[in-house]
Amino acid sequence: MNIHEAPLETLVEKVGDYSKTSLALCKLTAIDKFADLLSSLAVQIIVYSILILAVLIVNIGMALWIGELLGKTYFGFFVIAACYAVLAFVLHIFRLNWIKYPINNAIIAKLLSSEKA
Repeated sequence: MNIHEAPLETLVEKVGDYSKTSLALCKLTAIDKFADLLSSLAVQIIVYSILILAVLIVNIGMALWIGELLGKTYFGFFVIAACYAVLAFVLHIFRLNWIKYPINNAIIAKLLSSEKA
């Protein structure tokens, strides 16, 4: 038996332990980042859902008011629908710069952030 076999076995064992620990740390870091991203997304979904409900109620009120001004209630809904059609067209044209790229950047920034807020 060589005198260097025991330290070599110890070194191999420590390298194995280190690699297992590093892998476990990577898994836990990924889980933490995913949980942080998912919880942030859940909060935003809840807030935006409430905002959408408020906008919907305001739109119904505006449609009824505009309809009253134009003489027929359904005219107000047509006007509001036309406004949303124009908005949808503009958003479609600028969807990459206004929607896709900012969301991608926010997700990447959230995943790469090393600090806890």
